[in-house]
Amino acid sequence: MSVQLTIIGLGQIGASIGLAIGEGKFALHRVGHDRSPEAARQAQKLGAVDKIMFNLPASVEEAKIVLLCLPVDEVIPTLAVIARDLPEGAVVMDTAPVKSGTARWAGEHMPAGRYYVGLYPSIKAEYLHDASTGLNGARPDLFRDSVIMLDAPRGTGEDAINLASNFIGLLGAIPLFTSMDEADSLMASAHILPQLVSASLLRATVGQPGWREALKITGRPYALGTSALGEEEEARALGEAVLQNRANVLRVLDNMLASLADLRSNIAGGNAKEIAEYLEKDRKSREHWWDDRLRAGITEKPGAEKANMPSFGERMKQTFVGNLGKKKQP
Repeated sequence: MSVQLTIIGLGQIGASIGLAIGEGKFALHRVGHDRSPEAARQAQKLGAVDKIMFNLPASVEEAKIVLLCLPVDEVIPTLAVIARDLPEGAVVMDTAPVKSGTARWAGEHMPAGRYYVGLYPSIKAEYLHDASTGLNGARPDLFRDSVIMLDAPRGTGEDAINLASNFIGLLGAIPLFTSMDEADSLMASAHILPQLVSASLLRATVGQPGWREALKITGRPYALGTSALGEEEEARALGEAVLQNRANVLRVLDNMLASLADLRSNIAGGNAKEIAEYLEKDRKSREHWWDDRLRAGITEKPGAEKANMPSFGERMKQTFVGNLGKKKQP
């Protein structure tokens, strides 16, 4: 039985998911859509999708899984276009860093019998220092051995949640179930704040007195410190993500400002010992973070016997042939 997966948005995330699924040789028919026809053609040439469709509503008419790999400001407008064309039992997932607004919209406007589940993908630790973006950064193992958070609005069917969990397993990643509020709080620290810090660093330096000379000697610290802001569409979507997650973003910004104020106070006072301790503590914190991040997706000890679990293909078949979309008896 062939199950259609439609991937909308064929950048690094969407194309990497398509490549991972293609490597697995599972019975999934990969349909791709991107607002850029050229990007869609390149993704197909790369092997990320089996077929491309330029008509957005038509691309989901037979899809059992719809994956929105889009900036947060494009998710709800795209859902509004495709909602009426989703077949009964379809599960829509997105990879944007904020979910609350999307979940509310889906609950109010998606037809009955169609489900929304949010995914928060994290990439394999070995690729965190890879600056490649878009299709140039697409990798079939981009999510392997990583953790992907999963949340679903209250009332989501068990079959839809199981499907999303199994889908994460297909990518070689480990699902981490969380609530939407908790996930948005975590993403404020781990995803949004670094981008805002990059933006602040640029604003504090570019155009300031002496910048024309300073830019000629900018080095790795400046390049790394400003790299989190991302590409044009990511920077544009950041403003929407900030507003949708306002309370959590304000909280982490306050923490950041307090940390900077503490450092500034020690510098102003010429407190050499405190400054050294401050920076050494942070150096060790980064070292510990990196060690923990490398182990984040490792849940089994070497040599441990694996449980006798059904394959992903078997679980997918059970999901679609068995329960998903069927009306349960009272």
